[in-house]
Amino acid sequence: MAATVEEISVNRQFGGYNRRYKHRSTVLGCDMTFTVYFPPVAENGKVPVLYYLSGLTCTDENFIQKAGAQRQAAARGIALVAPDTSPRGLGVEGEAESWDFGVGAGFYLNATQEKWRAWRMYDYIVEELPALLRSAPVFASLDPSRASLCGHSMGGHGALVIGLRNPQSYRSLSAFAPICNPCNAPWGVKAFTGYLGEDRDTWRQYDACELLRDRSASSSSASLPPLLVDSGSADKFLETQLQPGALRAAAEAAGWSGATLRMQDGYDHSYFFISTFIDDHINFHADRLLAQ
Repeated sequence: MAATVEEISVNRQFGGYNRRYKHRSTVLGCDMTFTVYFPPVAENGKVPVLYYLSGLTCTDENFIQKAGAQRQAAARGIALVAPDTSPRGLGVEGEAESWDFGVGAGFYLNATQEKWRAWRMYDYIVEELPALLRSAPVFASLDPSRASLCGHSMGGHGALVIGLRNPQSYRSLSAFAPICNPCNAPWGVKAFTGYLGEDRDTWRQYDACELLRDRSASSSSASLPPLLVDSGSADKFLETQLQPGALRAAAEAAGWSGATLRMQDGYDHSYFFISTFIDDHINFHADRLLAQ
């Protein structure tokens, strides 16, 4: 039996619809919300899916309301799927004490520490949400077999890691200001220690640079999807938290010829930055999602 999905809001935009939903997540053990933008052509047939993973403190609404992605998604005929960033409402002690850990900070991993056992955003994004899109009748116009991933900051980290670990599932990957090497960044060290414990070998499976280093030591990168990354030179988190240079070095060492990493002069970490370059990312994905 298909899971129950409740539509909680709808807004028409550029001839399509932003529809916000709530459902009970069996993976996370709580109600979760996510928003789907259906382009106009979804009324006439199936459309491919671009998942967008948001950053620290965000919900499913930040991207939908601030990025301005719907105009180009409508023009190109692709759906946008924006999930939340963590479980909410579970009442775990300390879950809301820090803006960079707990609620709003799921880091797109599967926690192994007992206290945080519900923090399984990796399985939610990789397995449960796509399964819901495939099975619920309200999503009959979506084609999750044609999917790509995009994200910002913590969500950029998530898009990179999920894409690298499941390259067969996504036609393309992109990120704005991703946390590239979380094993060596304060945000990542805090999150990984809390969710995964002290064993740094366990952390490596959720670090894009470490995954690329493993790949470069063992196999070709020919099977990896194409990648587009934009970072801003005025981003105050650039050197300490984001470390795009580490990603560039790891991608080059792995021979990832399809990786394009750009530095945008004068741009910061905000949605002003994202909205400036979002059309580039939509077109990058649409070119691959719509290819035969």
